[in-house]
Amino acid sequence: MGENGSEQCNVDTWTEIIRVAAGGYHTIGLKPDGTVVAVGENTNGQCDVGNWTGIIRVGAGYLHTLGLKSDGTIVAVGENTYGQCDVANWTGITQVAAGVAHTVTVKSDGTVVAVGENTYGQCNVGNWTDIVQVAAGVAHTVAVKSDGTVVVVGENTYGQCDVGNWTDITQVAAGAAHTAALKSDGTVVAVGYNGFGQCNVGNWTDITQVAAGTAHTVGLKGDGTVVAAGLESELAGWNLGVIKKKSLANRLLIGGIMAAVVTAGLVIFFVRGRKRKTAQVKGG
Repeated sequence: MGENGSEQCNVDTWTEIIRVAAGGYHTIGLKPDGTVVAVGENTNGQCDVGNWTGIIRVGAGYLHTLGLKSDGTIVAVGENTYGQCDVANWTGITQVAAGVAHTVTVKSDGTVVAVGENTYGQCNVGNWTDIVQVAAGVAHTVAVKSDGTVVVVGENTYGQCDVGNWTDITQVAAGAAHTAALKSDGTVVAVGYNGFGQCNVGNWTDITQVAAGTAHTVGLKGDGTVVAAGLESELAGWNLGVIKKKSLANRLLIGGIMAAVVTAGLVIFFVRGRKRKTAQVKGG
């Protein structure tokens, strides 16, 4: 597996990107006019987004891609072995999340719908209510409720679903076999597989956003610096304010072995902890 073997970091020509999503070996960019661009592996058509319009959010699974339209409907392309792209009749959607082979969305009424692989019950979200944010891992799904508690379903081999006592949570992220969450005081909690130290986040402070990859966790601090634990720990210490003066990083994502940080002026892609490519971004 090379650092850029599927050319998922070849974003040099991208301009005016406002959101990004990283799949297993492909990268998706959302433009301000609601169109979408994609690079990387396309063996299952996961990059066939050239005709999409009216998109306001994007999501990327291992081999599939999701787009949330301004009218609350969903479009999807890519592998559909488990029905993870069977979203054509969904309406009233406000957020999308893509696991390896399942798709999860939050509806405007706070309920959740999911399709795709359900071997471990990761799609059993039909009774969830008052949900404000959802994240999808390899075989588990986790969500934040309006009261700051967390609900989760799916595989729990490594304790990645042991979140019953979490409170004051504002955002969750799901890795391959671990779960991380941001608390209202800017600290982070994590449970699950910790073979690479990806759950060693107990001393993190002043975090504004958290993301989880296959075997790593990354946090964005209020001053625009990045902290990381796990396989991609070389990311720690990057100060994005230096890259673009007077702007701080405002979005963070991870997919597979790749991480990307969106600043007010650049998308910076890291693979195996090294800065690889940049693309121009519009907006903050």
